[in-house]
Amino acid sequence: MTTWSKEDFGPGFLWGVATAAYQIEGAVNEDGRSPSIWDTFSHTPGKIKTGENGDIACDFYHRYAEDIAFIRQMNMRVNRFSLAWPRILPGGTGKVNPRGLDFYHRVIDRTLELGLEPWVTLYHWDLPQVLEDKGGWTNRDIVGWFGEYVQVCSQAFGDKVKHWMVLNEPTVFTVLGYMQGTHAPGRRGFGNFLPAVHHAALAQAEGGRILRANVPDAKIGTTFSASYVQPAGPTWLSRMAAANYDVIANRLFLEPALGLGYPWNTMPFLRLLQRYIRPGDMEKLAFDFDFIGLQTYFRQLVRFDLFTPGTWGQEVPHAERGSGELTEMGWEVWPENIYRLLKQFAAYQGVKRIIITENGAAFPDRVEDGRVHDPKRIQYIQSHLAQVLRAKQEGVPVEGYFYWSLLDNFEWAEGYKPRFGLVYVDYPTQNRILKDSGHWFRDFLAD
Repeated sequence: MTTWSKEDFGPGFLWGVATAAYQIEGAVNEDGRSPSIWDTFSHTPGKIKTGENGDIACDFYHRYAEDIAFIRQMNMRVNRFSLAWPRILPGGTGKVNPRGLDFYHRVIDRTLELGLEPWVTLYHWDLPQVLEDKGGWTNRDIVGWFGEYVQVCSQAFGDKVKHWMVLNEPTVFTVLGYMQGTHAPGRRGFGNFLPAVHHAALAQAEGGRILRANVPDAKIGTTFSASYVQPAGPTWLSRMAAANYDVIANRLFLEPALGLGYPWNTMPFLRLLQRYIRPGDMEKLAFDFDFIGLQTYFRQLVRFDLFTPGTWGQEVPHAERGSGELTEMGWEVWPENIYRLLKQFAAYQGVKRIIITENGAAFPDRVEDGRVHDPKRIQYIQSHLAQVLRAKQEGVPVEGYFYWSLLDNFEWAEGYKPRFGLVYVDYPTQNRILKDSGHWFRDFLAD
């Protein structure tokens, strides 16, 4: 039982849900869409734990009207969704696909028709495969390719969309996609990771500038994956390893955007980025974002590890921490993580507004008599909102909370097994059921 209500967050606090195009849309071969890196990756044997792909996903492409109505039903205000680059520019650059634009016009119009605000993410990881074939994020030309895509989207939708996010979690798609190879496009090594980082950081700011020029009344942000980092022990080596993890988890893309440059004084390994930096680049990394999106699910507990050059650390496995419940993803439930992160990010002078643009949990949901009872998810939401409120009451400018996700969906390399949604999706039939957690939001946000 909570001791607070939605009124405690203030009348202007934004409540919403988030989705991503590849995870929900399906219709990968319809209406002129070309393959993305996730189409290629998910069809490569051994890359997805369950052997599944996003060909159909939640069939949002055909069911968007019904799905967006769930947001209204839960008394939320914001529909955060992403645009699929290969649906809009199938060639990556050049000719625009009018049927792709038409689909997103329908999604935006449905959102507005229900009295909701569309918050659009421009890049949520689905790079056109034709551009990956030219080097993807390791090719400096991607700054121009991405700029062209932002130009098209902002001109097409800027009269109706006033809230924009440039990138979704650049740390994740560079580390997992270009360093560790566990996400699309599946590349590995520092030689891929470092140029991808610099080019994504340049694109993040360039996208902001193009949006500002084309939609002058827009509120422009970008989103960062974040984890509160703690050393596993009191030694200097543990603290050093934790500081390096903090650089990658929380500082790598935020600080360049704030005009502070790359945090290589803390993590000397990052000085290798200099081989990709051209004159004038450091100034181009900065953009005055109206807000930042903070996306978090767990803390990182880090111990020194001699065999991990660069960070010199390893994360203590979540199951070995002994701190309580684990989610279906094997992630520790530690609600204070979100409070500590909000305090950490708010300490930057250039951070004006913070929106929690993703937070949520996967649990093994089951349908029983037409209902989905998910008390653990409700408890997760309540415990995390309590920490958000705590930070807000201490002066942190946190102004919204978007739950991940509206729907159960294709959870990247994990396939369809983890269910994060407030709406249960029965994939064989595509039937939807609002879970008890969705009913909780409906009641909590009722007037």
